[in-house]
This record gives sequence, C-alpha cells and structure tokens, in this order.
Amino acid sequence: MTWILALALGYLLGSLPFGLLLTRLTGAGDLRAIGSGNIGATNVLRTGRKGLAAATLFLDLAKGLVAVLLARALWPGSEVIAAAGAVVGHCFPVWLGFRGGKGVATFAGVCFGLALPVGLVYAAVWLAVLALARVSSLGGMSAAVAAPIAALVIGYSDFVPVLVVLAALVLWMHRANIARLRDGTEPRIGGSKA
Repeated sequence: MTWILALALGYLLGSLPFGLLLTRLTGAGDLRAIGSGNIGATNVLRTGRKGLAAATLFLDLAKGLVAVLLARALWPGSEVIAAAGAVVGHCFPVWLGFRGGKGVATFAGVCFGLALPVGLVYAAVWLAVLALARVSSLGGMSAAVAAPIAALVIGYSDFVPVLVVLAALVLWMHRANIARLRDGTEPRIGGSKA
C-alpha cells in the first residue's frame, strides 16, 4: 500500500506543468504552441524570457527532489517508487492529456533526492556536455545515461534499476532528437526545436 501511495505522490508532484503555468501567468502565451511545443525549460527559453526558463528548470528539478524526500520521510524505502512516479508524471501528466516534458530536469531532482553524489554527477555531465556541444537534448540524454553508471560506481547499487528505467524513458522521450542528431539537423541552444 505504501508503494502505491508513494507512486501516486510522485506522479502528482511530477505532473505539475510549471513551464506551462509560468508562461500563462506571465502572459507569454501557451507554451504548447511555441517552438517544439514541449513544456520544459528549453522551450520556455524560446519565449525570450530567461528568468522564466530558469524558474521552470528549478521548479521541475524541485518537484523530483521533493517527491523523493517526502516519500522517504513518510514511507521509508519507497523513495525509488516516488522517483519513478515523478519522472513519469512529468512526461505523461494527466492534466495535459499525457503530453508533457522530456523528464531531464525532474530526473535531476530525483537523482539529488536519492543520493547527492549521483545528483552531482548528473548535473556535472549535463552542464559539461551542454557547454561543449551547445545542444540541450544531448546534454540531458548524456546526464540521464550517466546517472545509473554513477550510482553503480559510487556505491548506490540499490538505485541502479530505477535509474536505468528512467534513463531509458528519457532517451525514448528524445527519440525525435536522436533522429535529428543522426541526421546532423539537431539545433543548438537558441534553435527552433529541442
């Protein structure tokens, strides 16, 4: 029963569409009609409002972190279930017809909540690849793949299965980006899609 509650908690927190809410509240329009139509921070950046993009990134990360920490406090041992629920909720929010974001920032928050060292590796890989390649999708996918590897190497093997599943989900959510990367047509930061 506690696992069901943890999953529901994670999903409900993860499904909060902060990017969409912030752009609507500030008069930036419907985020789903801008750029890629994605509700994440990269697409919020296309509105030209860097502050909104930063806030979206922070809040999407925070909801993953809070889901894990709350589940751990309420039902110890259920935090991995809440972690999965949070990322799935972000990618498939019931409020938006199950069409959400790609899970990168929320996955980061989940990693920080599960194990700080794993979260730090995630953030370092994400930022390093983003700085070098200037391709948002590549940075996010690289970080997602790094998470289970870091957990295994650092000694958090209990978290590896859920991190592998979530990394696979993030990669699947980026399948169109992967195709563009193969074709050499994936835009850099400031382009039209991500």
